[in-house]
Amino acid sequence: MSQTHLSEQELVRREKLARLQEAGIDAYPAPLYPVSHFSADIKEQYTEENKEQFAAVCVAGRIMSINDKGKVFFIKIQDSKGIIQLYVKRDELYPGEDKSQWDILVKHGLDLGDIIGCTGFAFITKTGETSIHALTLTLLTKSLKPLPVVKRDEEGNVFDAVTDPEFRYRQRYADLVINPDVKDTFVKRTKLINTIRDFLNAQGALEVDTPVLQAIPGGAAARPFITHHNALDVPFYLRIANELYLKRLIVGGFDWVYEFSRNFRNEGMDRTHNPEFTVLEWYTAYKDYLWMMEITEQLFEKIAVALHGTTDVPLGDKVISFKAPFKRITIHDAIRENTGIDVSEMDEAGLREVCKKLKIDVPGNIGKGKLIDELFSATSEHTFIQPTFIIDYPVEMSPLTKKHRSKPGLVERFELMINGKEIANAYTELNDPIDQRERFEEQVKLMERGDDEAMFIDHDFLRALEYGMPPTSGIGIGIDRLCMMMTNQVSIQDVLLFPQMRPEKMD
Repeated sequence: MSQTHLSEQELVRREKLARLQEAGIDAYPAPLYPVSHFSADIKEQYTEENKEQFAAVCVAGRIMSINDKGKVFFIKIQDSKGIIQLYVKRDELYPGEDKSQWDILVKHGLDLGDIIGCTGFAFITKTGETSIHALTLTLLTKSLKPLPVVKRDEEGNVFDAVTDPEFRYRQRYADLVINPDVKDTFVKRTKLINTIRDFLNAQGALEVDTPVLQAIPGGAAARPFITHHNALDVPFYLRIANELYLKRLIVGGFDWVYEFSRNFRNEGMDRTHNPEFTVLEWYTAYKDYLWMMEITEQLFEKIAVALHGTTDVPLGDKVISFKAPFKRITIHDAIRENTGIDVSEMDEAGLREVCKKLKIDVPGNIGKGKLIDELFSATSEHTFIQPTFIIDYPVEMSPLTKKHRSKPGLVERFELMINGKEIANAYTELNDPIDQRERFEEQVKLMERGDDEAMFIDHDFLRALEYGMPPTSGIGIGIDRLCMMMTNQVSIQDVLLFPQMRPEKMD
């Protein structure tokens, strides 16, 4: 950035940097700094009785406030665990006659946002605040761009947060500094993922990795991103799902495999959709969708307790109970409950008439399965607030799912709905290669009608099935949406560290 585009504050900070350098103070010293304690640990553990344990501490953090009292400065720094106050006295920091370093560094060199280190001892001020009495102060990083102004109370708690989403999502690094609750959301996200991983590992599941670049975008009905593989001189796709690769591993002899899969779908963006997202998928041999419902209930209970200490989780003005068992209802019954119309025996023409009657605008190039999906989405999905398994879907909606063992025309599939949104999708997997080929061929017909989300035929996957895949159950769980619910967020962008945005125009 040229000097002409710098703000007045940015110019002042660069002038301070120059003066520090002229005085021989390195504003960006070597990175090793012997931090011994974190703010929260000191504030939680320090007492007058155990003060000897805190007689020599070394802390580091970003300056969040400076209170200049002349020969004494009160500086609050923020580290990865919270905020603590430093008591900085000129005559103790620089006991000799030469006070020039005090003037250059402390009095005129420090700004909000600078990162400093401090050695000293813990004590409690007259106002009752646990603080660090500074014996040395070291500039570790000079901040050249001022942070947005945030109002805090005397305890350091933010009461006037920066809420502009354009700023927060584009400059997440600054958002994390000035809005401490944001960091807590992402700490919980990691805890959520680790809870799932621990649960599955304890069950004997094996975590694996599968390709992100795929020759055929299989495993879901979605529009893919396309790229070009220069070395092979062929088109490749960013994966829309990892399902078909995980099933190949079941064919290969693994009993239970899972993957936290970063998927990409070249579709719309809104509060619950992002083109790049994370899904957990697992596949287990010799199980069915009934077993999968039970294990899913166990997992969601465990996640809720791990993050909240209870199965009751606040979400907006609601409380979601993750206590098993969850409600179960067929997709046809769900539509009938909400519309009074039984669509279970209708053909494509009849379904189009129902959509027209209910004023649901549907494309002319989609088939029976998509029409039922549109009906459910428009009339029923939003009504399921508490965890509910929507079960037994029409075969046309589920080209990778095994036909129902007792209900002709249906498949053994469920979607888990929570707060009106799909969180998980699971099947008793189709392992009949002849049936699977016919389903893929039906998808090709839909593609020829103009359905750009219809599935491709994956001939290698069909070959794998011909070797024989044991009876298997599989599930996909939307990690981003689950994280939204478990951290009480209304937008998927608030649980993604760096959500997709239109490129910024830079000078």
